[in-house]
Amino acid sequence: MTETELDGSFTDETVTEPTTETETEDARGRTTDGESAERTEAAWTEYTFSGDPVMSVRNLDVYYGDEHAIKDISMDIPENSVTALIGPSGCGKSTFLRSLNRMNDRIGAARVEGSVEFKGQEIYQEGTNLVELRKRVGMVFQKPNPFPKSIRDNIAYGPRKHGDITRGFVANLLGRDEKAKEDELLERSLRNAALWEEVKDRLDDNALGLSGGQQQRLCIARCLAVDPEVILMDEPASALDPIATSKIEDLIEELAEDYTVVVVTHNMQQAARISDQTAVFLTGGELVEYDETDKIFENPESQRVEDYITGKFG
Repeated sequence: MTETELDGSFTDETVTEPTTETETEDARGRTTDGESAERTEAAWTEYTFSGDPVMSVRNLDVYYGDEHAIKDISMDIPENSVTALIGPSGCGKSTFLRSLNRMNDRIGAARVEGSVEFKGQEIYQEGTNLVELRKRVGMVFQKPNPFPKSIRDNIAYGPRKHGDITRGFVANLLGRDEKAKEDELLERSLRNAALWEEVKDRLDDNALGLSGGQQQRLCIARCLAVDPEVILMDEPASALDPIATSKIEDLIEELAEDYTVVVVTHNMQQAARISDQTAVFLTGGELVEYDETDKIFENPESQRVEDYITGKFG
């Protein structure tokens, strides 16, 4: 397994260039089959809220070679809340998500234009420390990807690499071994990921022996262990059974009390259940509407958004 530093811990998740689904052309831009032509109004994406945004995106464009994946996206993400990104396959949701901690940098053909600020700091400026960025803006992927190590070592891997915890023979010899600190971090991270009670008696077991839902919560705990401020989730429950999915949804709602969560989902019922605000991306990488989740699902401004939510296309 190749371990690549991404979120302040490590993961073997492979980031590949996205593909888009078959699309048809109309006079106002690209649409999928069944999607009506419509001119998007700027006011539909001007979601306002109290307080300063934790992340602010302005005029963001992402290209994969000649493919224009997302187009002129501007939106603010509020702190300590859940923002859902929904839309049909190939509309740019995951591309946008990866732009928030520069994961697209790992795709050779990717080119990013525009601005993304995290707490007022431009993340695309020259000299940005990507390790530190991905520590503070962590990522949880669609497929659970625990390391082939013990549960303990999965959680402690990132903090050990960053020097937040000192362990080992030399540290012990010098009287600097921090096992008690590691044990506290281990329990806190697993409790925050709603996994502690299920694994507390087998922390030295291989993480690959956990169920799929437990593995995904372990990956969330691994992300939490490096103390992020924002957690990006790319369809975190799509590969799980309904019971495991319910646990992930409950966990996301709990995490929003202390963290900012941005989640991509194809499950509109899930977005309606767990998110505070929802951004709708449609064909051609366009952000069509962004507002409080209840407003999006009950009274959207865009006819295309209403058609998508009611299942007329997508």
